[in-house]
Amino acid sequence: MALDYLPILVLIIFAFLFAVFILVLTWVLGPKNPNKAKDEPIESGMVQFTSPRQRFSVQYYMVAMMFILFDVEVLFLYPWAVSMGKLKLFGLAEMAVFLMILLVGYFFVWKKGAFEWD
Repeated sequence: MALDYLPILVLIIFAFLFAVFILVLTWVLGPKNPNKAKDEPIESGMVQFTSPRQRFSVQYYMVAMMFILFDVEVLFLYPWAVSMGKLKLFGLAEMAVFLMILLVGYFFVWKKGAFEWD
């Protein structure tokens, strides 16, 4: 029984050794000529003009969390749509309840002003 897992163990050991080998190889063969231009932090090919430690508004995080919350619901719609033929009326009723709960939550955060950027 344990012998069945031997190929997986060999693969994990090989992957680890390969990663260590590549890291050591780049450390040994890589050029070592640091200068001021190379030490400059660059983001997307542009020199930074603000501090990377600047604070973001809480509103930014609220909108990001709501986007993730309401976007993940699409993942629940796909399996339902695929198996709609088997679920028939029961599946339709369950999805209607799910979407109603989702809409109530959406209108709640909308009325609370969570989408406003003032």
